[in-house]
Amino acid sequence: MNTDIQELSAKVQEAGAFCAPLLRELSKAVVGQKNLTRGLLAGLLADGHLLLEGLPGLAKTTAVRALADAVGLEFSRIQFTPDLLPADLVGTTIYNAAKSTFEVRKGPLFSQLVLADEINRAPSKVQSALLEAMQERQITIGDETFRLDEPFLVLATQNPIEQEGTYPLPEAQVDRFMLKLKVGYPTPDEERRILDAASGAGFDPVRKVVGREAILAARAVVRELYVDDRIKEYVVRLVGATRRPADCGLAELAPLVAVGASPRASIDLARAAKANAFVDGRAYVTPEDVKAVGLEVLRHSLVLSYEAEAEEMDSDEIVQKLFAGVEVP
Repeated sequence: MNTDIQELSAKVQEAGAFCAPLLRELSKAVVGQKNLTRGLLAGLLADGHLLLEGLPGLAKTTAVRALADAVGLEFSRIQFTPDLLPADLVGTTIYNAAKSTFEVRKGPLFSQLVLADEINRAPSKVQSALLEAMQERQITIGDETFRLDEPFLVLATQNPIEQEGTYPLPEAQVDRFMLKLKVGYPTPDEERRILDAASGAGFDPVRKVVGREAILAARAVVRELYVDDRIKEYVVRLVGATRRPADCGLAELAPLVAVGASPRASIDLARAAKANAFVDGRAYVTPEDVKAVGLEVLRHSLVLSYEAEAEEMDSDEIVQKLFAGVEVP
């Protein structure tokens, strides 16, 4: 086993050599926000879609554009608006009068890195157009189904406070995001650095540091990372606790959670923990890796009850209490 871990560690060091340079490039465009930039990298490595939530002006769109520049993948940006139609995303069939046939016109979703900007500004029928692409990595137009190129990643942004002209994401849509990253305000020092750059020569351009083949190779190594049975049991207990809080001695949380996390959350938690270990240069997953990504994986996997809203409890508080209540191996 030690020999296997040593060999795997060497593969991690080789395949993950781009991680530190990539984070440095992202920091050129995004000052501070280390949780955001690291989350973007984790999603890229773990093959998981990302939902970025934060107030306007906190560099959500800028961060995604910086990632696109740094990885050199095919990129498309879709501005979600109330008048958007599903065909505006996936494409449609058009009639070719010269050939007397219908031809497929592919939409912007046929990219490797897709920015769904302000995703909650489009109605549910448009949001639902993403479901097949996000889960099956394919798009059906008419009677034809097209496989999407790998890697394929949807990065969606939304404003948590604006209500007018917005449409809440369906639970089936939210569940397809591996990580939900909350973007907060910068510190005073970080904001001063932003001000200096914006009022001076501007931000340094983000250069490409890695390509498609290196990303796919890194993903293959991430899947090989060693996860001990006790870590797997820990993941299952954590996700199970969202459905049955009393099992971990937190019966007081049971009335606050209407619907717990699905088995997809268990899969996403393990995959994201592997990605976190990979970024740290380790060939094995520890409980700290699970804790490091647990809040981002589980915060959007819960449906809270009216009682939780009445007590002004959010999902972050509940997930943190569950982590405190579940025994660490």
